[in-house]
Amino acid sequence: MKVLVVGGGGREHALCWKIAQSSRVDKIYCAPGNAGIAQIAECVDIPAMAFNELAAFAKEKEIDLTVVGMDDPLVGGIVDVFEAAGLRVFGPRKNAAILEGSKAFSKNLMKKYNIPTAAYETFQSPDEAKAYLEGAKYPIVLKADGLALGKGVLICASKEEALAGVDELMTDKKFGDAGNTIVIEEFMTGREVSVLSFVDGSTIKIMSSAQDHKRAKDGDEGLNTGGMGNFSPSPFYTEQVDAFCREHIYQATVDAMKAEGRPFKGVIFFGLMLTQDGPKVLEYNARFGDPEAQVVLPRMKNDIVDVFEACIDGTLDRIDLRFEDNACVCVVLASDGYPLAYEKGFEIKGMENFEGKDGYYLFHAGSKFDSNGRVVTSGGRVLGVTALGSNLKEARANAYAATEWVDFGNKYMRHDIGKAIDEADA
Repeated sequence: MKVLVVGGGGREHALCWKIAQSSRVDKIYCAPGNAGIAQIAECVDIPAMAFNELAAFAKEKEIDLTVVGMDDPLVGGIVDVFEAAGLRVFGPRKNAAILEGSKAFSKNLMKKYNIPTAAYETFQSPDEAKAYLEGAKYPIVLKADGLALGKGVLICASKEEALAGVDELMTDKKFGDAGNTIVIEEFMTGREVSVLSFVDGSTIKIMSSAQDHKRAKDGDEGLNTGGMGNFSPSPFYTEQVDAFCREHIYQATVDAMKAEGRPFKGVIFFGLMLTQDGPKVLEYNARFGDPEAQVVLPRMKNDIVDVFEACIDGTLDRIDLRFEDNACVCVVLASDGYPLAYEKGFEIKGMENFEGKDGYYLFHAGSKFDSNGRVVTSGGRVLGVTALGSNLKEARANAYAATEWVDFGNKYMRHDIGKAIDEADA
């Protein structure tokens, strides 16, 4: 069969790599793709938001299955466009992708269906938001309602910081229309855990847990990024936590979306905070996380195409979702200066060092071919150096060793990815 993947980052490289392992697949296209993806798929120069052009391409090439990796096209309604054209596509429709597309929607959904989350209020007016902040308890969290590349969340330690944050989101429009509405919620403390799941509208199957590192610098300092590294599984995601979430969060979310007339088919990413009062939902995403996909997919035993099709057909209950009893760590190699200003166009050297090495993966996030055919940097997050191990410490050691195999100008990384692994042992 022929598969089209929509997107061009590290998550889509991991998806293409996993799809390529399926015995059912003999051709993969990726739009727009990147230089790493080009090694396993034919890259197509069509933007991810060009829905009609993508659908026409899928018709022309007789694509059997399209997999949408990115949040923007899902929230924008790409699945609806493909389905209207009679094309088979994996991902939530627009009315279900709102679970990620609007933080106000998701918070209201959780309140209505008693799904544990932080206390919150929503505001459309900067003046009303500021009036509320006068009597609020600090620290406090401000969230842009819409998509903001994973960066539209401000943790404010004081009233002054929060008032400035309202101006940043709602008046200065740092994240554009995403800040037309904001959510102000209580600051929760505890361990953060990410849990990915497959959903077919009624049934939910949980993937392995993971843990992200959002801040740009060591010690969780610096600005929020799209993710500087990840590890799976999380040592803090215990059987007790899993049992609680299955009863009060996972199935409850799927049932709530169905009850609202928005049945969800695709991947739900649960961002959880393990508080003293039990697990609570920090956020939902309507797709694979990045770089969560890079650490979860290498541990997955199933043919992923079988799982995609079961989600589309509503037969996920027949799938026995299985993962290896091992661990995986991803260290992101970024361009120094990310997420603000950084230089691009540096040649990436040493990629051949990963060839033929079992358990080591180089997922490209921001790479392209230059006019001379060289692979060069083209983004803030450039590569996801990923490695398996029999346990988390071994996987981490393997991943950091592999970061030395590849190089480019202004290469930057965090040196403490997986520090929680040591804290779990303490």
